[in-house]
Amino acid sequence: METIKAYFALTKPRVIELLLVAAIPAMLQADRGTVHVWLILATLFGGWMGAGAANAFNMVADYDIDQKMGRTRARPLVRAKVTKQKAAVFAWALLVASVLWLGFLCKSWLAAFFIILTNFFYIYVYTKWLKRRTWQNVIWGGAAGCMPVMVGWAAIRDNVTDGSKDAWWQAIVMFMIIFFWTPPHTWALAMKYRADYARANVPMLPVVASPAETTRQILIYSWWTVGVSLLLVPATSWIYLATAVISGALFLAVATQLHAGVKRGEKVKPLKLFILSNNYLAALFLGLSVDAVLGWTPLFATFF
Repeated sequence: METIKAYFALTKPRVIELLLVAAIPAMLQADRGTVHVWLILATLFGGWMGAGAANAFNMVADYDIDQKMGRTRARPLVRAKVTKQKAAVFAWALLVASVLWLGFLCKSWLAAFFIILTNFFYIYVYTKWLKRRTWQNVIWGGAAGCMPVMVGWAAIRDNVTDGSKDAWWQAIVMFMIIFFWTPPHTWALAMKYRADYARANVPMLPVVASPAETTRQILIYSWWTVGVSLLLVPATSWIYLATAVISGALFLAVATQLHAGVKRGEKVKPLKLFILSNNYLAALFLGLSVDAVLGWTPLFATFF
């Protein structure tokens, strides 16, 4: 049982939960008003294997860093619950299974391609290159975390035969929402664990910049996140509009509060923003999911 738990931990299940939350609204909006239950479940399972593979590869590549950071010392490789070789084999097995599952069972080789691209980008571009060399690591590396949207959209559209428009621009907007959301979400956590990252020589923004500059960047990217989220309004109803405006206002309020507190020299709690950022994205995508399932006429139906 301990061995099973260790292999399961390699997939970073808590991270995967967030990735799957991002894929669901994309699959619902891809064929608005229709819920492809079994295809959605099958795609989620295939996506889970692909994301699990990426996370397992990440732990193998970050083994040296994880040994130096307090928050990662409980990971399976650091505690010698699983060897690096076995973890790598496990990751490859998950990746191959994911690609075949999405390609043959979900009938979407485009979704399978996105899984391969995600793994390559997350490991070779982010983990082995950007993460160790520049404070912009999570800005560009965060693209890997946006890919579940593309996987979900591809899986649905490759199985829709009613002649409706693919409207990939919506998937790209959802991709960009997560892209701009990732930096403030990650930097808020990195502020809390700044000493950990410094000890491991990882140039996260809070390590190489002042708290004021860090929170300024957090505020900038928070505004970008909320602004981009409104680009979906023309293709949705008032349900998504209300959700985007209310949740976005709260997100910006807390980000502004964090920056103002730092500028005043007060003791701040960046984890408050970190937790809220999770709730913000969940609320935003829940609103989009409900909107898509109900399938009410979009605000700009004439154009979309």
